[in-house]
Amino acid sequence: MRVKNGLVRHKRHKRLLKQARGFYSGRRKHFRKAKEQLERSLVYSYRDRRQKKRDFRKLWIIRINAAARLNDMNYSRFMHGLKLANIELDRKILADMAMNAPEAFAKVADAAKAALK
Repeated sequence: MRVKNGLVRHKRHKRLLKQARGFYSGRRKHFRKAKEQLERSLVYSYRDRRQKKRDFRKLWIIRINAAARLNDMNYSRFMHGLKLANIELDRKILADMAMNAPEAFAKVADAAKAALK
C-alpha cells in the first residue's frame, strides 16, 4: 500500500502559517520563510520574557532614585536606610509610591534617614 502525507503536511503548513499571521510580506505567505521567521520569533519571545523583568527593575530603580533625591538622599543610601529600619517594601511598590503617593514616600524616606543616623 502506498502512503501519502498530503493531508498531514497540509495541516502542518496551515497551522504554521496561522501562527505567522502579522509577519511582513513573504514571511507570512511562504511556508519556508514563515517557518524560519517563526523559529526566530520564538527565540526573541523567550529572550524578551526574561529581558522584560530586567527592564522593569531598571525603571523602578530610576523612579526610586528620582524620588529619593527629592528627599535629599540618593538611591543607595535610601535602600540601605530601609534595610536598617527593617522596612521590607520591594522596588515595585516603592516606585509606585514615588509616582502616585509622594507624601507616603517622603515618610518612608524620613524613616530611612532616621535609621541611618
